[in-house]
Amino acid sequence: MNQTNPEPEHDIPEEQLNRAIEELRGALHEQEAQPARQAEAAGPNSSLIMNIPVDVQIVLGSTEMPVSELMALQKGSTVALNRRIGEPVDVVVNGRRIARGEITVLESDPSRFGIRLTEIITAAKLS
Repeated sequence: MNQTNPEPEHDIPEEQLNRAIEELRGALHEQEAQPARQAEAAGPNSSLIMNIPVDVQIVLGSTEMPVSELMALQKGSTVALNRRIGEPVDVVVNGRRIARGEITVLESDPSRFGIRLTEIITAAKLS
């Protein structure tokens, strides 16, 4: 089940959030830029924008079920999701999908997993 909160925790104007998402995309695409150089190129308000906290979720899948099935869930129950093994997962920021990726095991800590981004959703697709 996807339990995203439809209301962002922080009252962040839509314009600021859109700018922050675009800056994040730019940072992901820059291969050799230094962090200080990126902040300078983004403009005088970039440090303010870069410090805005956002809720990032990796959505493995979701499902719909009647309340009766929900109430019958117990320890050991299995809930089938709408995605299959190997399908990309969604990266959601403040309730908005911004990217897709594949699940991967961290090289630095094989007991943990992470996400390797495979697609950045463009601003045109966000609308």
